[in-house]
Amino acid sequence: MGEATRLGEMVARTPATRDRVVDFLRAASIVAVVFGHWMIGIVWWQDGVLRTTSAVGVTTGLWLATWFFQVMPIFFFVGGFSNLVSLDASRRRGDPDARFVKTRVMRLLRPSLVFFAIWSAVIIAMHLLDVGAPTGPRIWDGTRLLRLFLPPGATLPFGPLWFLAVYLVVVCIAPWMVDLHRRFRWWVPAVMVAGACVADVIGFELGISPVRWANVAFVLLLPHQLGFFYADGTFARISKGFFWAMVAIGLGGLVVLTNPPFWRLFGTVRYDWFRGIGAYPKSLLGTDVEPVSNAYPPTVCFLLGAIWSIGAVMLLRPVLARWLERTGPWKVTILLNSVIMTLFLWHMTAYLFTVLTLWPLGLGRQHDSTAGWWLERPLWIGLSALYLTVLVAVFGRFERPKRPEPVSVA
Repeated sequence: MGEATRLGEMVARTPATRDRVVDFLRAASIVAVVFGHWMIGIVWWQDGVLRTTSAVGVTTGLWLATWFFQVMPIFFFVGGFSNLVSLDASRRRGDPDARFVKTRVMRLLRPSLVFFAIWSAVIIAMHLLDVGAPTGPRIWDGTRLLRLFLPPGATLPFGPLWFLAVYLVVVCIAPWMVDLHRRFRWWVPAVMVAGACVADVIGFELGISPVRWANVAFVLLLPHQLGFFYADGTFARISKGFFWAMVAIGLGGLVVLTNPPFWRLFGTVRYDWFRGIGAYPKSLLGTDVEPVSNAYPPTVCFLLGAIWSIGAVMLLRPVLARWLERTGPWKVTILLNSVIMTLFLWHMTAYLFTVLTLWPLGLGRQHDSTAGWWLERPLWIGLSALYLTVLVAVFGRFERPKRPEPVSVA
């Protein structure tokens, strides 16, 4: 009753000027990440080591789902909106930019430090009790950092946390990026697109692979920078044709760059650029199968995915805005946003609990996306959701305010 009352009060106090679509997109993107990780995880547990691999790499046609459900660009997009709005409010109050950065960083770190403290204690206990095989980087002599969990990307429950480190950096440089936006406007995303193309050409054609990591900045900052155009009203003044063009360029570019017929113009040398593939891989996630990834580090294909998805959500914005005027959808959106970091931080811990529950029963032991594996998906997702609900009830308090507060603009 207390939580329902609190939510009701927050719904009632929502200002008419609030862009509810931003809140919905933030919540929807994280929920998509959570269910996506639960959906595609194929579990390996051998010789005391536990890891997951992606079903995308071993399932024909599943790559197409990544074009629609790779939602990290949408989270960065709404992050750009929120950071500009919050920074402007901070500057109007006369606060230094350092205070803005500290406030935003603490909102991320408060629930994160709880997560790391608890898991650090668990890992230390596993070392002391000699539970699970040693994994992870060596820290001294024969001692490795982790037990049982195989790093880096497939780690349970730490794998997706790379995003947190990247977004913390984005928040710290947000004031400078906003100033660049105000001074150079469209030149900033133009440079990011050009930089991503150059990084891929140097990385693939010239074989200087480390240069590709420059796209962590170029590709992931692009949607954040486009969020500034949404926040300052520029996107509201642009015709729908612009967003349709974003969708066409994004999807059209993905089709061209991921299909070998286009790359045959470059002859057999394309197999030196994209080992064994001859074109960019189709999946926008790492598959653990293809030798080239569009995600680690991001490629031009990942950038095109961001362009088309942002164009699509801007086209859908009027419909979403009307839907979110209804009490039910808006209340759920507020609830999810109040525990958004808790959901993200603990969702793979919930999945780990599901593994520990179902593996002894003989479930989840397929190393491919067989028919039996697919039939088990509702059970794995449902039980993971149940565990996550409990974890949110326990740890969500470290993210939610103790007393009802006015709904902020960001």
